[in-house]
Parts: sequence; C-alpha cells; structure tokens
Amino acid sequence: MKNATKLPKKHLIRHHIHKISSNEYFRVLILRTIGNFLLLSSIFMILKTAYPVVKEEIKYNVNRLFNKQFVVDDKKLSVQLQNSNVQKGLLGKTFKFNQVEVLKPVDPDFSIVIPKIAANAKILANIDASNEQIYLDALNKGVAHALGTAFPGEGGHIFLFAHSTDYFWNISTYNAIFYLLYKLEKGDEVNLFYKGQRYVYKVIGKEVVDPSQVQYLTRKTNREFLTLQTCWPPGTTLKRLLVFAVRVAE
Repeated sequence: MKNATKLPKKHLIRHHIHKISSNEYFRVLILRTIGNFLLLSSIFMILKTAYPVVKEEIKYNVNRLFNKQFVVDDKKLSVQLQNSNVQKGLLGKTFKFNQVEVLKPVDPDFSIVIPKIAANAKILANIDASNEQIYLDALNKGVAHALGTAFPGEGGHIFLFAHSTDYFWNISTYNAIFYLLYKLEKGDEVNLFYKGQRYVYKVIGKEVVDPSQVQYLTRKTNREFLTLQTCWPPGTTLKRLLVFAVRVAE
C-alpha cells in the first residue's frame, strides 16, 4: 500500500518537472528566435546600406589594378571614328591594348561625365534643393541641378548634387553616381554636356561641411565655377562633401 501511494506522487513530480522544462524550452526558443531575427535584420540593413558603396569601391580598385582608363566621347572623337577607317582601326587597337573605355554622355542635352571615377549620368535641371520631396524624386533618376544656379556656358556658378537620402535605410535607393566623388583631386577632369556641347572643368579643391552650411549654394563668382555635392561619409547623411572645379578655356 505504501508503494501504491508513493507512485502517484512521483508521477506528479515528474509531470511537473516535465511541464516546467517544456515551458522553459519554448520560452528560450521564442527568445532565441526573436534574437536571431533582430540580428539577421541588422545584418541585412548594414549590407543594404553598404552594398552600393562597396560595389563602387571594388569596381574602382579593379579598374586601377588593371590600369583601365576612361575617355570622354564627344563630337570630335565621333567624327574621327566615322570618317577615318585607319584611325578607327588604330584607335580600336590602342583602346583594346590600353584597356580604354569610351564614355558617351547618356544625355547630350544635359549630363555629367567624370572619367576618373567612370561617372556618367543624366542631369535634371532646376531642382529645388529646399524641397525634399522634389529633390529625392530627382535623385532616383540622376544628378540634380540646383534651381537658381547657372547652366554650362553662362559664366556663373553651377551647383550639382547627387546621392542623398531621407533615412539611412533608403541610401541604396538613390543613384551611386557620386559615391566616389572623394577620389577626385586637383587637376582631375569633370565634363558637362549641355544642349549638345561639351564643357570641360578642372578640379581645384574640395571641402567637407555640415548640412546646415548652405552658403555654398549661393556662391558669387566672376568666372564659370562648378560645385559638386554629395553626402559624407559615403552611405551616411552626417556631412556634405563639396568638390570645386573651374571651366577650362577652350
């Protein structure tokens, strides 16, 4: 009888322990699942943000490793290729041997080509830099020309900007055209195509500023001056990188 009365108690104890163990297991499982989800989400967001920057850096360094060069296509080069079979053959061989790629402007009416960083993009004119909705929409399509600044050939201050965002997770949504802008040094070439004509500018300097420093947008100049703006560091919205260039006399 004693053994008969003890068995149910042992059974109840085991059942209780088993119930606690099961509850603890599911609690740990749920917490671990949530933790893994948060970890994977964080990794995904970091990769999503960094991917465009890393991609452009890899392309740039591979091109440098193989000494690849970029040449800007314009009317003169096109005429040479069309009218001279000899020149075309020699030029083709030279380009192949030296691993030279011709950059043809995507839009002769208004576009920018920067050989050093292989940037080639359409420019959208007269974009209001104070209206976030307007300029973010423009930056999905190309480089923005700030409303109120000059156009190529007018002799004034031209202000172009690209790679911007409202929130860090949207960075990859916008074009990576200016991600490598910081690679530019004094003497590097920037080409603007406007209404079918090519305008060449040489870099004279660069500067990192706070987003609140908007006085550069309204710069006064007695020569044709070009300012290129992008976010800094790449993949963030903490600062602004400005690259300054002046037009080269024809």
